[in-house]
Amino acid sequence: MAGCCHRLRLDDSARDDARQRLRSVRGHVDGILRMLDQEDTYCVDVLKQVKAVQGALDRVGGLVLRAHLRDHVTTANERGDVEEMVEELMEVLKYR
Repeated sequence: MAGCCHRLRLDDSARDDARQRLRSVRGHVDGILRMLDQEDTYCVDVLKQVKAVQGALDRVGGLVLRAHLRDHVTTANERGDVEEMVEELMEVLKYR
């Protein structure tokens, strides 16, 4: 399947939310990199920033997953690709 016929369908609000979260992630990662260059950085401060990045990425993943379920999985039976959809989701979800 790998996206041959399916496209990301996020409504404008979800797409804007995802973009904003990813920009925030970029800023947090830049901050973490700066923290690693400083000798007086406290480990827990780095861990907090890493956790913030993970949370933001999880929320973006949730937005994309919701769109996929709504727009592709629910119509799999009509297209006749239920097993492909199940396998695809099982593969993706093992990384969550």
